Amino acid sequence: MALAHSPILTVTPNPALDVSTSTPRVMPESKMRCGPTRLDPGGGGVNVSRVVRNLGGRSLAVYAAGGPTGQAYRQLLDREGIASRMVGIADATREGFTVDETLTGEQFRFVLQGPELSEPEWRALLSAVADDFPVGGYVVTSGSLPQGVPADLYAQIARIARDHDTRCVVDTSGEALRAALEEGVYLIKPSKRELRELVGAPESDEIGLIEAARELVGRGACEVVALTLGGAGAVLVTADEALRLPTPQIEVQSTVGAGDSFLGALVLRLAQGRSLVDAFRSGVAAGSATSSLPATDLCRAEDVERLEQGLEPTRV
Repeated sequence: MALAHSPILTVTPNPALDVSTSTPRVMPESKMRCGPTRLDPGGGGVNVSRVVRNLGGRSLAVYAAGGPTGQAYRQLLDREGIASRMVGIADATREGFTVDETLTGEQFRFVLQGPELSEPEWRALLSAVADDFPVGGYVVTSGSLPQGVPADLYAQIARIARDHDTRCVVDTSGEALRAALEEGVYLIKPSKRELRELVGAPESDEIGLIEAARELVGRGACEVVALTLGGAGAVLVTADEALRLPTPQIEVQSTVGAGDSFLGALVLRLAQGRSLVDAFRSGVAAGSATSSLPATDLCRAEDVERLEQGLEPTRV
């Protein structure tokens, strides 16, 4: 039985039908025989909803999709039992293609070009979000914006959130992230690269990135920065403190969806009334649990609970 929690709405303007397979070696000008193929409904916000479901929670996933790939995407999402609302578009939903090279352990990820949304289409997506807004809960805006969508779409959603006592969580990059921060949000989840590009920090300056996160919180752009560091773990920055958590010891199989898993677990725990530190711990465990699984598989509750044990943050 799912535990009661505040409502969660995820927004995915640019979902992807994730196709994953394996082959012994990726070689040019060769016909490469592949192993079994797996199809998953991917994209930031939808992956967050899938993780929330895996961990015993509930959410509503709002997304834009179209064409044959969009119909396949919708069927896969329905099959997983994810409550969703699809906004139809004229162009086809994009695909992502992941190939594991079994002889070397290397992974190759291809992200195909996505659709272009007309103004009526992206406005319909915004209307669908407003119609089902999680008053008093969490709205998670995640992923890239398709062509044709204004860079301030997530900022517009943040504005609605402020008027509905809702915490807005943003996981994106570039101008979309910059616009959302100008509006003011509850939490952002940048990677090192995304935060570095945002603030113009040198590549190796991790301390500078933490200071930049403190500055964002200090000027009211957001209340929380959850900075993911890949295999090195993550840092959580608030107005009161900065905490670091390393990743638990795992054998990495695929990092696809690890960041979305981190965010899904973190938001669900907050919606359940858990402390920010507990939610942070669950997020790191969930990201690691997903990384220990093959291809585009996402974390399971029992693995997250196991990996949470012994994770203790340290002050930065």
